[in-house]
Amino acid sequence: MLINFFQLLLGLPLLYYGGDLLITGSIRLGQKYRISPFIIGATIIGFGTSAPELAVSIFAALKNSPELALGNVIGSNVANVALVLGLTAFLIPLTIGKKRLKEESPAFLLTTFLIMLLIWDFRLSALEGGFMVLLLVLHLWNSFRKKEASEIEMEGEIGLWSNKGIFFQFLLIICGLVLLVSGARFMVDGAVAIAKTLGVSEWFIGISIVAVGTSLPEIVSSIMAAKRGHGEMAIGNVFGSNIFNVLMVLGITALIKPLEITEPIQADLIFTTGLSCFLLVLIRMGHALSKRNGFVLLICYAFYIGMKGAGVF
Repeated sequence: MLINFFQLLLGLPLLYYGGDLLITGSIRLGQKYRISPFIIGATIIGFGTSAPELAVSIFAALKNSPELALGNVIGSNVANVALVLGLTAFLIPLTIGKKRLKEESPAFLLTTFLIMLLIWDFRLSALEGGFMVLLLVLHLWNSFRKKEASEIEMEGEIGLWSNKGIFFQFLLIICGLVLLVSGARFMVDGAVAIAKTLGVSEWFIGISIVAVGTSLPEIVSSIMAAKRGHGEMAIGNVFGSNIFNVLMVLGITALIKPLEITEPIQADLIFTTGLSCFLLVLIRMGHALSKRNGFVLLICYAFYIGMKGAGVF
């Protein structure tokens, strides 16, 4: 167990520096190509921070643990909304433009309802997985075809290697992602080993420990983006990550190995959908997430984990 605690400690600095490199490279890329902070967060960062979920879900499915694969995605989406945005807003209030929210909410909401519709019968076929991947391609095409590059001047990120070219900034993003995924993997492996030693069930590990562990990149990148004054990037990160979790992670996983589960998950699907709708209501009320909103979201997450731990649903 001592080795497992060492894994947890080793993961922390990897997450921190990985998040720093990812955000730095992404912001400079946005400055160069005049891409809005939200789109950067919803695509490049959203894709990168969903990499741990993709690796965990594919590995779990191939090991005949579909409950862990699905629990990872559902738990991660709940953690992204309630824990990631909750913690970030509680520390640093977030704002988003009215027009941006109106444009980006439909894809986020549609994906949330899609997972409930497709998984309600306890299975996800290869055909459904292919349909989800197709939707992902269309979503990415729609995001990058927009030419309304943000008029907001993202403050100069003067610092490490700021005078390097675009190729080097791509390298920073890649290195940041590698460090983030490695840090998350160390922490997940350590936490899962400790939990199993303590007799915690596989399903609960999937929707709690593994889900939180694979959401650590989102937590780190969102807080760092918010600290640098890019609240839209933090919100975009969560919107994009949840979309990628459903369309990319579950879509590709089902293409590789269709999922069939026995665990009753209807309550989890309803909670995830309701939570996503609740988030949009909170944001629309003031086109921002205040410290109070962040605290409410954290309470929602504590409630979910508490109910799952108690076996209520």
